[in-house]
Amino acid sequence: MSDKTAEQFEKVIGLCRDVFLKKQHDYGSAWRVLRTSSLTDQIYIKANRIRSIQTKGTQKVDEGIIPEFIGIVNYSVMALIQLEKGVADEADLNEKSAVELYNKYIYAARDLMLNKNHDYDEAWRNMRVSSLDDIILMKLLRIKQIENNKGKTLVSEGLDANYYDIINYALFALIKLVIEKEHD
Repeated sequence: MSDKTAEQFEKVIGLCRDVFLKKQHDYGSAWRVLRTSSLTDQIYIKANRIRSIQTKGTQKVDEGIIPEFIGIVNYSVMALIQLEKGVADEADLNEKSAVELYNKYIYAARDLMLNKNHDYDEAWRNMRVSSLDDIILMKLLRIKQIENNKGKTLVSEGLDANYYDIINYALFALIKLVIEKEHD
């Protein structure tokens, strides 16, 4: 795994964290009332919109797919936080606590990616952004099935592993869309 990949991950994580911080400032932690199934649906809406834009080649809302991938990352981090803390009845996290939890999970995702990337030898670099989105959609369908099974699996990874994978696939897409485009 190259230092380049770690550096690129830091850049796109920074983009996602910046949006998270700004929304945390604007809305507080209102998202804490969402059940993980609601967060899964929010991620699904974003991934499905990306697919729709890619398929149609046009869009009517003037917001491209980059903000959608950022949203996928941030909602996935929120879902991991909800899995740990449970659903709240109110916005119960101050900005400092929310950012600490965000960093805990985003860096756990990054560390997982670094380990997997070593084994897979950066195969993601040869993938299309559309394939990354398709995999995110597949992971979401898996999550929905696990949620329908009350979180129980027989041989498969659990909810958290799927959210971590979604974060990393979305970050791969952001590297391709933001950083690699800068160097074209």
